[in-house]
Amino acid sequence: MQHDPYGEALLAAYHQSSIRPPLYLHTSYGDKDEMPVDVFFRTEEDFSELESIALALCDGHVLDVGAGAGAHALYLQSRNFLVTSIEKSSLAASVMQQRGVADIVQGDFFTHQNAKYDTLLFLMNGIGIAGTLAGFRTLLEHCKDLLTERGQLLFDTSDISYLYDDFDIEKPSHYFGEISYQYEYRDRKGTEFPWLYLDQQTLIDIANEEGWVVQILFEDDQDQYLVRMEPRSIASS
Repeated sequence: MQHDPYGEALLAAYHQSSIRPPLYLHTSYGDKDEMPVDVFFRTEEDFSELESIALALCDGHVLDVGAGAGAHALYLQSRNFLVTSIEKSSLAASVMQQRGVADIVQGDFFTHQNAKYDTLLFLMNGIGIAGTLAGFRTLLEHCKDLLTERGQLLFDTSDISYLYDDFDIEKPSHYFGEISYQYEYRDRKGTEFPWLYLDQQTLIDIANEEGWVVQILFEDDQDQYLVRMEPRSIASS
């Protein structure tokens, strides 16, 4: 069985295990960092301004992508939204089920099909699952297949160029927002996986080429920004 440090850490946190080793995140650009697991169990009063704006913009049937422990799904449910949560980690999906998330798909977003949604929601940089710029184009194409005629895409991402400037890290030969992560829990590492961060100009250029209309709705003081997108065919109708 493949080791799932992320899911194991969420499960231990949910059951308030007395032994809760830290969840570490190894990055391709620096040392390992501790990932605060409690962030996945936040409630409305703990949401950032960016998250609150995104949640207020949700409409119709929402697909919460990479839903984790279900923080955003539970909030939307409490507001009587029809929300489906998709999560690749079976352990995280189990935590969501135990917490009362009503509609859970345990699986990969890129193979999810035969359903339509009015809002595709990728918070906590959930768009990072694209992994690469080419993967982002693939993700946008798949999003078109999943959206209704009035559908929208909501996500946040970050311009991480400051990491290379502030910490004197050499930029890679590929796009600087293409990085890799690896979780570690109880001294065991999971599978390394690619992750993507996008600067605004690169995002806008790719979105325009792929037939999307882009709105930058909010920026915080940590180079993180909120994006709303819809296919050009929807925007012009």
